[in-house]
Amino acid sequence: MSLATRKSIDHLQAEAGKPTLRRALGPLNLTALGIGSVIGTGIFVLTGTAASQNAGPALVISMLIAALACAFAGLCYAELASMIPVAGSAYTYAYASSGEFVAWIIGWDLILEYALSGATVAVGWSGYLVSFLRDLGIAFPPALTVAPNATAVAPDGSVVAGVFNLPAAAIVLLVMALLVIGIRQSANTNTALVVLKTAVLILFVALGAAYVRRENLVPFIPPNTGEFGHFGVSGVFRGAAIMFFAYVGFDAVSTAAQEARNPQRDMPIGILASLFICTVIYIAVAIVLIGIVPYRRLNVADPIAIGIDATGLTWFSPVVKVSALFGLFSTILVQLLGQTRIFFSMSRDGLLPPLFGRVHPRFRTPHLSTLLTGSVMAVAAGLLPLGILSQLVSIGSLLAFLLVCIGVVLLRKTAPAVERPFRVPWVPWVPILGGLSCLAQMVSLPWSTWERLLVWLVLGWAIYFLYSRRHARDLRLARDAPTEVALT
Repeated sequence: MSLATRKSIDHLQAEAGKPTLRRALGPLNLTALGIGSVIGTGIFVLTGTAASQNAGPALVISMLIAALACAFAGLCYAELASMIPVAGSAYTYAYASSGEFVAWIIGWDLILEYALSGATVAVGWSGYLVSFLRDLGIAFPPALTVAPNATAVAPDGSVVAGVFNLPAAAIVLLVMALLVIGIRQSANTNTALVVLKTAVLILFVALGAAYVRRENLVPFIPPNTGEFGHFGVSGVFRGAAIMFFAYVGFDAVSTAAQEARNPQRDMPIGILASLFICTVIYIAVAIVLIGIVPYRRLNVADPIAIGIDATGLTWFSPVVKVSALFGLFSTILVQLLGQTRIFFSMSRDGLLPPLFGRVHPRFRTPHLSTLLTGSVMAVAAGLLPLGILSQLVSIGSLLAFLLVCIGVVLLRKTAPAVERPFRVPWVPWVPILGGLSCLAQMVSLPWSTWERLLVWLVLGWAIYFLYSRRHARDLRLARDAPTEVALT
């Protein structure tokens, strides 16, 4: 079989009509899934890091650049999700447009986006929990709050070597249990948490606006220090690459296509609405935060709490931390949901073992895939450092977005007659701009991140040629074989 074997649009649409997963999600749930995935570690942690180390007040421009790249990709996702409403996200779209091998590459690559993103957010959740407990006078064992080879500060001021990030692993396991119970319960929980954390961020903007000082926003683009990426124009673009992590997740909406009640209509709404809402919130929070606190003082784990402390509204600081805990919880939920649904689709195509495609007879969820994926994600959250995790998530997501943009152009050529309830405007220019903007941000990432990506892809290629290619071929042959009728 050719590496370019593709799944027909008709076959994929037929799969969408099979009642395998429970269709329980409407446009509000889907939009909340997108917001729940996007508003997380990026806004609660990385905003301060990117402002203090890279862009200064011009972080607002960085956010707009990252949002523009995501908007181009989001339009492409919306078209593909409306015409191919099947679980699997970019993996499924690549199978229809570019063939099996490219689909495998992107499916393998999406593990970096979803599984490692969930682990990354869990590490951020752990940091906020430890900080909140400290405010209450509760000291969590510092050796159990960071990964091995990292250090933590004990209550007496001594430095303690990390053993395992227990809170990060525990929150992943809790999310895993919730997802096994059912998609409706998980989606309703996520919607409630999204409302909570969004309300707190809006309240932060409303309360903090009165404390913004103009001098903190000048110069808007600080002069470059002489090193690429540290302020100046290069710092704005490096800040965009860092803040891209903050937007990762809006595409998680497309992974729930087979659980949407009306995917042709509701998928584009969920993708584009969540991206627009998050962009507005991000920019407003960044302007207020940097206007309250000089950007060089924001290189901390809880920059928004620092901003509140600077206003004197100390009563609001614990509210922000609790909101961050709930908000990051919902982000982990969506990331684990997305990863298991991608594995579900890959298993049904024979590229992964059948256990990833088994559905619980009562809960109608891919329970074995959820248990296995959640367990691996929990181990990663407990053992891996935050910096490496976040860089791999960014480059993996950018590669996925790039291939989705290419997929729209290819399908316009190879399947022009297929109904598209939502159409990307100005094709091929919008997909081309989306692909180029993603590629530009990939180039701006450190070479060490590229090396890790290449190692990951080589491992994926080995699995494909040793296992997945043969099993996918055998499954196709079995499905295409004529059914024998017994003679009586």
